Amino acid sequence: MRFLPRPSQTNQRRLTRLMQAVLLAIVAYGVVAKEPKAIVNGGVALAVTFVPALFERNYKIPLDPWLGLWITTAVFLHTLGSAGLYGQIPWWDHLTHATSASLIAGVGYTAARAVDLHADEIHLPTRFAFVFILIVVLAFGVAWELFEYLLDIIANTTGVSMPLAQHGLDDTVKDSMYNSLGALLVATFGQAHLTGVAEGLREQWLPEE
Repeated sequence: MRFLPRPSQTNQRRLTRLMQAVLLAIVAYGVVAKEPKAIVNGGVALAVTFVPALFERNYKIPLDPWLGLWITTAVFLHTLGSAGLYGQIPWWDHLTHATSASLIAGVGYTAARAVDLHADEIHLPTRFAFVFILIVVLAFGVAWELFEYLLDIIANTTGVSMPLAQHGLDDTVKDSMYNSLGALLVATFGQAHLTGVAEGLREQWLPEE
């Protein structure tokens, strides 16, 4: 059963190409303006947008159009935030945390589901999958906040500006809240869309003995 309408391959491709064009423009701006941050953020995000096609072509892992847009949108929103929207739009950080958390939740669930399909002695009930997704995202969120805290220490010690930073306890709590929101969305709606990916992953990397 699918809960979300399925976009056509043509529309998915158009939206992806549009976001890739914007990311390429950010990289070009970084080169012209000699802004390493724009080059790195835009370049890494642009590379990630090609991951869905790479998995489908090289590893024969099926990805429906929603998943391709999901991955591309997550990195696209973060790159726009790094380009200045984090400072200009107060809620942009919350949006990127929710989308990024949903992506982490999807990866965690897909990996666990692939193992579940492969091993007869392992069974992942639907209710447990819901809890598992939440735990994965919350754990990753804690690790991410510690990483930002480490960058703050390095910045204060060396005087070098870092691409990421913490903005107080309130901001950390809000980040955790929106991380949980992204996880809840995947736990509620994502399982129906990720089963095919998990099956492809199991067939490709966990062959039957």
